[in-house]
Amino acid sequence: MIKLCYVCTGNTCRSVMAERLTKMELKKLGVKNIKVSSRGINATGENIAVNAKSVLKRFGASGANRKSVKLGKLDSNTLYVTMTQSQKNVLGQGKVISLGSLIGKDIQDPYGQNEEIYFKTAQEIYQAVKILLNKMREQK
Repeated sequence: MIKLCYVCTGNTCRSVMAERLTKMELKKLGVKNIKVSSRGINATGENIAVNAKSVLKRFGASGANRKSVKLGKLDSNTLYVTMTQSQKNVLGQGKVISLGSLIGKDIQDPYGQNEEIYFKTAQEIYQAVKILLNKMREQK
């Protein structure tokens, strides 16, 4: 079993969207050996952002409510995928990559923005998720 954990700042927008878009894509591909989660470096138990829920539904992914979860101690058996290079730097060494590095730019935080900004962010995340999953499949 491969463990993949997306990480952003508050775990209410980007990392949750990445988690759910990945789960949707894995289901489409029929892949069952990857466990996907998400966490926030500064998560405080807030609900997923309303615009994130709405955008996820537009993609056909789960828009269900959930509380943000704070990132704890890193597990050496998990691949951590941050949204930005600076978040990667905060996590330090180990199995940590930046999702943004796969598309050549950081995934910017849409927090507090309108739904169209969230949608554009989700499109970038989905593009990067597909690249990540292809790379993971190639390494098998």
